[in-house]
Amino acid sequence: MTARLRLLVLLSRPPVALLLALYTAVGLGRTGHGQDPALLAGSLVAILGFLLFSVACNDLADVAVDRVNLPGAAGRPLVTGSAASRDMVVVAVTSGAVALGASLALDPWAGAVIAAGLAVSAGYSLRPVRLADRGAVAALVLPACYVAVPYLVGVLAARPSVRPGDLMLLAGLYIGFIGRILLKDFRDVRGDALFGKRTFLVRHGRRATCLFSACCWVAGTAVLIAAARPGLAYAVTTGLCLAGALWLLRALATGPGHRREEALISAIAIVGRGMVLLLLAHLSMLQAHWTVLAESAALAALLVVTAGQAATMAVSGPVTRLTVPFSEAKAGAGSSARRPA
Repeated sequence: MTARLRLLVLLSRPPVALLLALYTAVGLGRTGHGQDPALLAGSLVAILGFLLFSVACNDLADVAVDRVNLPGAAGRPLVTGSAASRDMVVVAVTSGAVALGASLALDPWAGAVIAAGLAVSAGYSLRPVRLADRGAVAALVLPACYVAVPYLVGVLAARPSVRPGDLMLLAGLYIGFIGRILLKDFRDVRGDALFGKRTFLVRHGRRATCLFSACCWVAGTAVLIAAARPGLAYAVTTGLCLAGALWLLRALATGPGHRREEALISAIAIVGRGMVLLLLAHLSMLQAHWTVLAESAALAALLVVTAGQAATMAVSGPVTRLTVPFSEAKAGAGSSARRPA
């Protein structure tokens, strides 16, 4: 049981799960129900199921590429041998069913969003559709899954309709996420090129990728500031986050070496999560009728924390703490080797 729970934690990709949870909370906050624990819990069950389904499908489809890009990575159980293909199929089917059931319990339209998200996510990873191999299409589709699905589930959990202002906020989140998801390809570029995945980075190179990412960051931030009914404090703190992200992208464009590259991309991810957290805090404080001074102080504190974490990451780089014990991985590899193909 412990090994299975550990597998689920690994597949949930905790940083990704946190980001999707923030998008869900932003959707609820947009409707004025950000403080409703029952709606938040039900929405998060659906979104976690959706995430596990998506990751299991992707790991099944990309196991050969992952063996090149991420040899021995604890977060890839098929690569380490700590899980077999049939385990991943069980996870995908079970988590997809849980996601669909939990979303339908919230609202039929939320169930429709999850159903569409599951279909798109499967098409992204699995053949014969396999959108992941289609360059720019992949960069547009994956953010639609990871941003639109949790955000819309949050909105529809609280009310049965989506309004124009909701869509404008979604557009800002979506455009900004495109700029971030492009950077994931730096880690995978060797295997992607080897297996013919025509990612933006493979096709256009480092500088063009960083420039396009910067354009998405700027455009997404501008739409967010316009859509979020901001006061000066939100606009300033979000603008400072944008400036930090652009500075990190400029450093990344110079080709700093693999270890430094990994640190910069991780720092950019922290800034991105910080911007979503600033938006969530802003929406929550609007709902609670905080004073301008109190909101300014709270947003400034969040900005300082985000900047400190990003600076530490940029200097030191990421450290993997969640691992599969060697004995379990070895045993899993041995048992999977004995199983028929």
